Parts: sequence; C-alpha cells; structure tokens
Amino acid sequence: MSDRETIGVIGAGAWGTALAQMLASDGREVVLWAYESEVVEAVNTQHRNPLYLPATTLAPTIRATGDLDDFAAIDTVLVVTPAQVLGRVLSGLVTPPRDLVLCSKGIEAGTGRLMNDVAHQASPGSAIAVLSGPTFAHEVAAGLPTAVTLACGGGAAQWERLAPALARPTFRPYYSDDVTGAEIGGAVKNVLAIACGVVDGLGLGQNARAALIARGYAEMLRFGEALGARAETLAGLCGLGDLVLTCSSTSSRNFALGKALGEGADPAALMADRRTVAEGAYTAPVLAELATSRTVAMPIVAAVDAILKGADARQVVASLLARPLKAERDASV
Repeated sequence: MSDRETIGVIGAGAWGTALAQMLASDGREVVLWAYESEVVEAVNTQHRNPLYLPATTLAPTIRATGDLDDFAAIDTVLVVTPAQVLGRVLSGLVTPPRDLVLCSKGIEAGTGRLMNDVAHQASPGSAIAVLSGPTFAHEVAAGLPTAVTLACGGGAAQWERLAPALARPTFRPYYSDDVTGAEIGGAVKNVLAIACGVVDGLGLGQNARAALIARGYAEMLRFGEALGARAETLAGLCGLGDLVLTCSSTSSRNFALGKALGEGADPAALMADRRTVAEGAYTAPVLAELATSRTVAMPIVAAVDAILKGADARQVVASLLARPLKAERDASV
C-alpha cells in the first residue's frame, strides 16, 4: 500500500466513524459508507456524524457515501457494520478488496459462524484480518492512546501491508495470526460486559464484578480452546484487555444494557429503543447454544441469555451463587 492510498470504512456508526477519523488524522483520504442518507449528507456538508458521534468534528478528507460501488477501486477496506448484517453488506461489493479488515464483534445468529467465516463466503478472494481490542470510539476519535490486536489471516505479508496503513502515533496495532482467537475474544467479552452491567444494576458491588470478570475470562478461555484459539491471544488486547475495558464502564453499550436489565428494565423494550447496537444481546443466545453443543461450561453466558429472554436477574444471580463448590482450576466450573 502506498502512503497516500485511500482506505475504505464500511459502517458509519460510532466505531466506524471513529476509525475513519483516526485514519484521516494524517491527511489520508477515507471513504466512509453509511446506511443512513442523513449521515452521508451530514458528514459531507458539516463534517459531523450527529447520529452516532456528535461531539467529534470530522477531518475534511473523510468522504461519505451510500453507494458500495465507490469501494470498487479501494484495496483496503475496514468493515464496521453490525455483526448480524455483515454478510449481506459485503455481498454488495462489486469487487472483493485485496484486504478486508473486520472490526465487527459477534457470532452470526442462525449459523454460529464467526465473522471471518462469513466474510470468506461473502467476499471470496479477499485476505481477511481482524482488528480487535480495548477501544471506546470517542477516545479513538479524540486521538487518545489506543492499542489493538491486528490478527492477519494472510500472515506476515498481510501484516506488512496493513500495519503501516493503519498505525498512527496514538493507535498502535500488535500482530497476531490467530484470527479465531481475536474473534472469540471480541464476541465473548460483549456478553460478559452485559453480565457485569447486571451486577452493577443490582448493586452487588465491586467485589462481585471483579469475581465475574475473572470467572468470565475462564469461560472465554474454555470456549476459545474448544474452537482452536490460543490462550496467549485471549490473554492479550483482544481478549483480557477488551474484557476489562467493557466490563467497567457505562461507555460500553453492552455494560449499559446490562445495567438497565439489572435495574429492572424490560429486555424487549431496551432493544427496541436502542439506536446503537449492543452486540452482546445478539451474541448471547448463539454463544450459549454453541457452548452447549460443544459441552463447554459457560454458566455466566447462560445466565445472560436467560436474563435477555426475560428471567428475573436476581433469581439468575442467586442460581449462579448456588452452584456447587469446586476447585478454581476445574474446567467444568
């Protein structure tokens, strides 16, 4: 990739817009695809995204579009759509880009596929990478220091193309070739963040939240191992790092959703009213099903699934606390 080559970003929610802003911080041209026509107009005429990132004045080199044909000549494209529509959006690309960087975190409902499997089918011929880590959109847009995992399915050659194109003075990627691990970390932590929000909403204290993060991380490791991920990947930025961030702040959409559930809000009403997507709500049921089918013990994930389906949060937490006492290292805990 040349130093000034245009980069594409598909998805103009808060995270996609923040990534476009970060990429444009050195004057690079960025083409940003938005589903909403009003977002396209606002980005191009006001240099703002009032729906998803209203506090940020966007770089003038960001050009918004609603037409995927505008990506036909762009070699590097970041995909930041909600996980459940990723395949449908990618199928609209005229020409598969050389490098497709997946920034959506989730598991496809109905199929149980990770996003890289969805992308391989929808965009054959593209080299797939996954960008994941502890990243609040408003901090990235503001240029605050951020480190992420960039897992390259195309190996070192793809990393050598992408790293210089994506790195900025305050945005630092770290290389991995464990695409599965990077994806699992991002998907599972969203569900665990809902659980931590529930704990906060119920007023159960900091001790309970810390214990839940630790036990949730054990669930992430068990599930990752079952799917072939490496433990060291999940101990890094895309696993433990992202888990700590999203389980500790209402800036996390998933944590905020869980907090509202813990305070007694109706799950269906919450999901109907939310403009921004809490991916964990869609991931929880498919993750719980996959865990059961692979005989992986994930009681916290199962608890979140039950609460999202209407179970009383206090009763679900009480059931977790009543589980049999076992050794901490017991793989069935």
